[in-house]
Amino acid sequence: MVFLQAALNGDRQHSAVPKTPGQIAKDVKAVIDAGAHGVHVHAFDENGKETLDAVACSRVLKAIRHMCPGVSVSLTTSATIVPDPDKRLAVIQSWTEFPDLVTANEGEEGIIELSQWLMSKGVGIEAGLLSADDARKFISSPIRNKCRRVLIEPLDIDPIEALRHAAEMEEIVVSAGISLEQVHHGYDIACWAVNRRAIERGHGIRTGLEDVAILPNGIAAKSNAQLVRAALSTFFC
Repeated sequence: MVFLQAALNGDRQHSAVPKTPGQIAKDVKAVIDAGAHGVHVHAFDENGKETLDAVACSRVLKAIRHMCPGVSVSLTTSATIVPDPDKRLAVIQSWTEFPDLVTANEGEEGIIELSQWLMSKGVGIEAGLLSADDARKFISSPIRNKCRRVLIEPLDIDPIEALRHAAEMEEIVVSAGISLEQVHHGYDIACWAVNRRAIERGHGIRTGLEDVAILPNGIAAKSNAQLVRAALSTFFC
């Protein structure tokens, strides 16, 4: 079975992006019912801004687990939310409720210390590689074989460039002898090309409004569940 993760929100501006704990939990149920195997979410504060705050993250996790017990939940640790690495570590060390997984972008300052602390709490790490430089940092990292999976995430909007960079990152990881599960995705219309290449190579994929708001046919997506159904019908039927 190929792993399919749904990334529900992030900084995407879209009317269907869930932000409150109740909205996020409801959307988790919708994407799981549509066929996703796990979810990646960001928490938001009362002003609708992304946050790593312990209370906000706890509310989101509790809402999801109440509505969808047993679903694998990944939270962000992105430096775009708390840029200072020491402040970010302190904020995350105040968490009282822990996700199953976090995404940890390997190009960010302080990510190794952050990942090691979270692993000590039993949290799995999805090592995010956004570039070849990130991939090279990852293969030299002390956590390279301790992560749950590797995320191959080219940032290019152009599908051809995204595919080239996905292939380059994958080659760096595989050539280093790292055999961790891989999950691939791109951004906007390039996401579908990156997903297709990943499926053809036996890797997992990620879709959802954080990554893409356009269906494979170019029509605007209406929801995360629609994107999950589109991925399943495009790649698995």
